[in-house]
Amino acid sequence: MMEKRIIGSSDLSVAPLAFGGNVFGWTADESTSFQLLDAFVEAGFNLIDTADVYSHWVPGNKGGESETIIGNWLKKSGKRDQVIIATKLGAEMAPNKKGLSKQYMLREVEASLQRLQTDYIDLYQSHYDDLDTPVEETLDGFGQLIKEGKVRIIGASNYTPERLKQSLEISAKQGYPTYQSLQPEYNLYDRKKYEEQFAPIVQQYGLGVINYYALASGFLTGKYRSDADLSKSPRGQRAKNYLNDRGFRILQALDEVAAQYNATPAQVSLAWLMAQPNIAAPIASATSVDQLHDIAKSVELNLDESAIDKLTTASAW
Repeated sequence: MMEKRIIGSSDLSVAPLAFGGNVFGWTADESTSFQLLDAFVEAGFNLIDTADVYSHWVPGNKGGESETIIGNWLKKSGKRDQVIIATKLGAEMAPNKKGLSKQYMLREVEASLQRLQTDYIDLYQSHYDDLDTPVEETLDGFGQLIKEGKVRIIGASNYTPERLKQSLEISAKQGYPTYQSLQPEYNLYDRKKYEEQFAPIVQQYGLGVINYYALASGFLTGKYRSDADLSKSPRGQRAKNYLNDRGFRILQALDEVAAQYNATPAQVSLAWLMAQPNIAAPIASATSVDQLHDIAKSVELNLDESAIDKLTTASAW
């Protein structure tokens, strides 16, 4: 049986790798998405992360495509009770369609539920902070959704440390529901911000971390090692920022540990994350079943202390 991790102090337990649903309706069409979701659940995983705004950035899309595909899959597969659905709200879907006001939340949750073809969301997350709405109003909105049985637990993403802490303190003092998870950017390369600013809060409040860009836009798979490699995929240009001395040092350590464990750099990168404190499940995406099987093997990699130290030292900021 695969190890499960509890999200925060909730009763939700998840396998330690989340599927990033931003690819559904973007780089994975519906039939590919169904294959990926089937393979993901068959491999023993259960956490699917999406958002109302995915994949709004694709020409011709308006947002909601990812949730719609997941909803169609849930209906077809009948696997609703086997998965934990995490979605988000608050990102700009259209002019005047964004934010975390209570009125908007109550309307937007219905749209997500309809697309997902379910009557509850396991983990509902504030995608971006809304500085025009008081924290109390947002938490009150979540409170109503939990009371109505439409949401089980709540989480935050892309908050500043100050606003995250403020939200957690207000929940504790005033009896609002509490964020149980944080979704920050965190990977072997992008460590500084999370470890300096968020890890202490996560530790203090016992949050579960579901981190995105776990493979640094593909850089930590090892497929981008020079400028010539950047044209290999739609995300290639993002990897350009990682092609520097520190990036190459990280790749070398990944190559060495991967050779030692007969694994791939992607598997080792994810295994390092899973070994960090308070990480519930890093988010990774795949656009083919082979890719999915590849990253899924990360869960079986129990890196020893010297391997973890080697990676931690090579990626030191």
